[in-house]
Amino acid sequence: MQHSLAAAVLAAGVLILPMPAKAHNVWLLPSSTVLAKAETITVDAAVSNDLFFFNHVPLALDNLHILGPDGQRLPAERPHRGKLRSVFDLSVAQPGTYRLAVINRGVFASYKLKGENKRWRGAPEALAREIPAEATELLVTESLGRVETWVTLGKPSVPPPAAQGLELRPVTHPNDLVSGESARFALLLDGQPASGVEVSAIRGGTRYRDRPEEMTATTDARGEFAFTWPQPGMYWLEASAKDGKVSVPAAKERRLMYTVTLEVMPQ
Repeated sequence: MQHSLAAAVLAAGVLILPMPAKAHNVWLLPSSTVLAKAETITVDAAVSNDLFFFNHVPLALDNLHILGPDGQRLPAERPHRGKLRSVFDLSVAQPGTYRLAVINRGVFASYKLKGENKRWRGAPEALAREIPAEATELLVTESLGRVETWVTLGKPSVPPPAAQGLELRPVTHPNDLVSGESARFALLLDGQPASGVEVSAIRGGTRYRDRPEEMTATTDARGEFAFTWPQPGMYWLEASAKDGKVSVPAAKERRLMYTVTLEVMPQ
């Protein structure tokens, strides 16, 4: 499954991509995504074995970015990191759409030192000082991941794209989703349409189902894809890609990951 790549997010908040292991899901879960009046919401953040169930490790909030409807950065309120999840509050007072995202950039390196295989992962700026000068067969992979959700007060608006890594561009607004109806989105890579990328969607509550009931779609030439929601609930969308557009000189490959939590309302 594509979402096995989400296991690469460390609890420390640095995104790396080793060989696929047991799949973990990485997510932000807001208490509400559509508001009729100004209020405060609470957002959970975790890396879990089951969707929206706290049973692995917290997702670090060091690289949390909250963008308000006016394009201004907003602070998280009362952030806390527990043993199984992180949590923060957000005062939603300005009408429009808020974009909440944890954006992690890192590197993963494998090399040999005195005949022994070694691995290291961390921030790009630490690579040069952490890898010994006598290391051989050095292989460096750059990674960039965005874990996000959208929240709207009143009339929806569309935040400007980040134009870095994988991200969602609304065709159907993410806060205007209804069960039984089709919703269309576009996937962007560095601000341009990302074609031929598989996107998966899974409804929460997988702990209580024998099968994940995963839906998949592949982006077209315009980067667009669509899903029809079988029932209401919180859904988790994931996509991943790789290319050679690295920003770390020592890296040969760039791995990209994107996840978003969306709420689908009943008809």
